[in-house]
Amino acid sequence: MSPIILLSFLVAYFGVLLAVSYFTSKGSADNSTFFVANRNSKWYMVAFGMIGTALSGVTFISVPGAVGASNFSYFQFVLGNAVGFLIIAYVLLPLYYKMKLTSIYTYLEERFGYLTYKTGAGIFLVSRTIGSAFRLYLVAIVLQHFIFDAWNVPFAITVTLCLVLIWLYTNKGGLKTIIVTDTLQTTFLVTAVILSIYFMAKGLDFGIVETFEAVKESSYSKIFFWEDFIGSKANFWKQFLGGVFVTIAMTGLDQDLMQKNLSMGTIKEAQTNMITFTSVFVVINIFFLAVGALLYIFAEKNGIDVSTLATRDYLYPEIALNHLSIVPAIIFMMGLTAATFATTDSALTALTTSFCVDFLNFNKKENPNDPALVRKRNLVHLTFSVIMLLVILVFKLINDDSVVNAIFTAASYTYGPLLGLFIFGLFTKKAVNDKLVPYICVASPLILFFLNTYVISVYTNYVIGLDLIIHNALITVILLWLTSPGKASEKALSHNAF
Repeated sequence: MSPIILLSFLVAYFGVLLAVSYFTSKGSADNSTFFVANRNSKWYMVAFGMIGTALSGVTFISVPGAVGASNFSYFQFVLGNAVGFLIIAYVLLPLYYKMKLTSIYTYLEERFGYLTYKTGAGIFLVSRTIGSAFRLYLVAIVLQHFIFDAWNVPFAITVTLCLVLIWLYTNKGGLKTIIVTDTLQTTFLVTAVILSIYFMAKGLDFGIVETFEAVKESSYSKIFFWEDFIGSKANFWKQFLGGVFVTIAMTGLDQDLMQKNLSMGTIKEAQTNMITFTSVFVVINIFFLAVGALLYIFAEKNGIDVSTLATRDYLYPEIALNHLSIVPAIIFMMGLTAATFATTDSALTALTTSFCVDFLNFNKKENPNDPALVRKRNLVHLTFSVIMLLVILVFKLINDDSVVNAIFTAASYTYGPLLGLFIFGLFTKKAVNDKLVPYICVASPLILFFLNTYVISVYTNYVIGLDLIIHNALITVILLWLTSPGKASEKALSHNAF
């Protein structure tokens, strides 16, 4: 497909987002609007928009691409995600609303102390920057391969262009703009998935019933893998439990998605949002797996040699852009762009919010909407855009793993200590040695990495998969317990879960 056509679509797409930004930030672009959308967001818009944020380009490309090697085993992880979302709705959200938080990491200061608070917020900044950079990298390499390579545009320019456009439409309205653009982008994403199935089925001369049967009867449709708990990453319990705890850490303890929940007026609306979001999330992932099966069936029937692709992540764009008509090609680009930019724009807003509240103490200022603070927020927003650009360029130099595995492995190492801190705070009555917490949060992933690399993988047959985050959090909890000076104060325990 012509790179000119694809580029024209991208220009038009961002034109729409910039128009949305203009109208949502018009007459109100202060810090209250940017951080919490004035706390009057509609739950149904947030619920739908969160789909695009939670899925990202990783789900859009890598999950279908991975079906060839791992069948539908990813759905075991999705089932764990669903349980994790319910825990967030009925354990974490009531706490956040009770404390009336803008940044969820303020909880750590109330429960443990100043250094623990800064450590938790710092873990989020590092984790979210890395995770969002990986996600944007995935789309950038596709844009580079199928559009910008035709004009020999350097990869750095491609990424810079993406980040500049995202910065432009999020800079003023922040979360208020994000909620509207995420709703729009999720609409594009869901439409793209459904129409991708339709056009591939049409290319295979399948009707609706035949498409369903072809996916069901294919060798790719196996979901549950109960065997080999020790040696297989695909084992149900590893995938399921990993899904539960990855969700709690990467959603419930992540300022990005929780910021949207905190923008609503009441806890009931926030919980309704999470339940609705969970239902749609599970269904849409079934569609993504169906896309994956159809991709491989289509490739087999049309003589496409998957082994010649540099990565399985290229299979979906290869078929959509080079083996179907112009309409499905544009639909693919629409879904891919919507999925990834919905994640990146939301992440930049959350990173800016966390840094301004947790490190620049905007929430403690007499007038948080002072024009000088607004200008400072704009500078922070720009700085994180630059940092993300640098991380993406570094990742391109060193990455030699699939994007899905890279993201979840990195997230499990970085989010593990944060999960351990919240578990210790919510479910024990002990205090922590506040001065030691930063060292514990660094030591925990290092200890796990050492044990996994030099002990577990060498002397046992156990293979750590998505359950890595569980082991990481457990080590953190043990170290916090061993160094605890005793029982916490009654004031601190008022922020306990029960």
